[in-house]
Amino acid sequence: MTSRDIRQKYIEFFVKKGHKEIAPVPLVLEDDSTTLFTSSGMQPLVPYLKGQSHPEGTKLVDSQPCLRLEDIDEVGDSRHTTFFEMLGNWSLGEYFKKEQLSYFWEFLTEELKLEREKLYVSVFEGGSGVGKDEETVKIWKSLEVPEDHIYFYGVKKNWWSRTGTPGKMPPKLRLWAIHGNWELRFYSIRKKRRGNARRIGAKKC
Repeated sequence: MTSRDIRQKYIEFFVKKGHKEIAPVPLVLEDDSTTLFTSSGMQPLVPYLKGQSHPEGTKLVDSQPCLRLEDIDEVGDSRHTTFFEMLGNWSLGEYFKKEQLSYFWEFLTEELKLEREKLYVSVFEGGSGVGKDEETVKIWKSLEVPEDHIYFYGVKKNWWSRTGTPGKMPPKLRLWAIHGNWELRFYSIRKKRRGNARRIGAKKC
């Protein structure tokens, strides 16, 4: 299976789930002064993750070419590249963890035919004023992920925040899984400058 096949399967899978395919933005950014290049799939969607309405709706899917220079010294190992594509499905308040994790599992095991016994997931174990993500654990178990295939990590590995000041964009609960094949971020928590964390309104992913 080629990368083109995977991209096509991914887009078609989420279109069937009611998502609207959106076009990628240019690699050289025009309306974002924070970086020179588009470095992640979520970067063009930041205004909509922060609350603006997207013209194409609340369930989106895309394939975004990215150029990332911050990892350039690590390019050449088994997991870092300079240019790559990020596939993304986005819920702007439409659905959250239960549906997202179910889509995740269905795509990998039924569309790509990956062997379930070789798949491992990670969950946020708590930290920085935020408790352990018990909700996600329950969802994984409902999808019949074995307990010994669920790993717990703290802030260092399973918490993501955008660079810049906290006011620019809330830090997020981070979930990454299965040998780096897919990383899921659930935007439901904002961390303030003093380190206090609080829940925010609409849950997005």
